[in-house]
Amino acid sequence: MQEFLIAIHRDLTSKNPMPSPEQMKAALKPYQDWIASIAAADKLVAPVKRWDVDGRVVTGAGAVHEGPYAEKKQSIGGLFLIKAKDYEEAVEIAKGCPIIQYGAVVEVRMAIPAA
Repeated sequence: MQEFLIAIHRDLTSKNPMPSPEQMKAALKPYQDWIASIAAADKLVAPVKRWDVDGRVVTGAGAVHEGPYAEKKQSIGGLFLIKAKDYEEAVEIAKGCPIIQYGAVVEVRMAIPAA
């Protein structure tokens, strides 16, 4: 089994964010059920975390900018680790995220063990 990062990106900062607060409320129980199904399958490695929409970006020159990425409307709405056989299985798990139907994007990345 490999470990995969699941990052849920949502538009949280624009005038009309996607998903809207009403859509997020409607998706909350299905989202909780989705996470519970991952945990029940013994594929949840690290607990689900919500992240502040604010942040800072530090550049190579040492400059600190309000962030995370001011030029983008999307922020990380959730971040957790799962176990999966391969990318295909991890993507199938990610496809179950109910917030996708409201405009969220789910990013999947495989963890590379430290050398």
